[in-house]
Amino acid sequence: MRIPRIYDANMPQEVGAEFTLDAFGANHISKVLRLKAGDKIFVFDGRGHEFEAELTESGKKTIAKLTNECERSVESPVQVELLQVISRGDRMDFTIQKAVELGISKIIPLTSSRCGVKLDGDRAQKKIESYQRIAISACEQCGRNVVPEVTSITTLANFIKEHSATSDTQSLCDEHGFINLTLDPRAQRKITDLPSTGKYRILIGPEGGFSDDEVELANQAGFTGVTLGPRILRTETAALVTLSILGSHFGDL
Repeated sequence: MRIPRIYDANMPQEVGAEFTLDAFGANHISKVLRLKAGDKIFVFDGRGHEFEAELTESGKKTIAKLTNECERSVESPVQVELLQVISRGDRMDFTIQKAVELGISKIIPLTSSRCGVKLDGDRAQKKIESYQRIAISACEQCGRNVVPEVTSITTLANFIKEHSATSDTQSLCDEHGFINLTLDPRAQRKITDLPSTGKYRILIGPEGGFSDDEVELANQAGFTGVTLGPRILRTETAALVTLSILGSHFGDL
């Protein structure tokens, strides 16, 4: 039987230590998996630390004892940040889940003029919390012990203003060492033509695409257009195909 993996940001980091799991972990262990005292789990803190543990109590209060530290990492050698315009329904959830499985390092949700999802205030904050929880669950499933951050929702213009995305025309890198990419079916350059820098950002638009002004803004900020072929892909497909190609050509896929 596969041993479950549980995320807990406040876990101790010493073999022999006992701790009470948070509400999410306790509920999953006792009500979903129906584990009992004596059962084994893995627990990780989302920052690279992971331990094998044994349940000493399971129920309303779930306690685990750390028995062995795990020396392993399945993190991608390529640092990729996804700038994704929020899509409707469960498409964004799907994109986040699969992006985490493919090794994404950060997810920046965007709004745009053609974005079909309108969020503000408390609704925006609750949505980000939901997205982050999806990323955590994906890490539990796929074996990652570093949880990618899902940032606050912003616009493309605000992101560029805060990150100075203008790139050098020779290396294509911005001042932080990232190659900033956007998808363009008319582009001649493929992802496999890019230099291997180990740091990439990919900008994915909404179902209706970016407006002409947004395309021009990205171009002026140094985003490099790359093609995924002659077919127009759905927004969630485009993100995952791009991640797969980056991981296959430059990473560990």
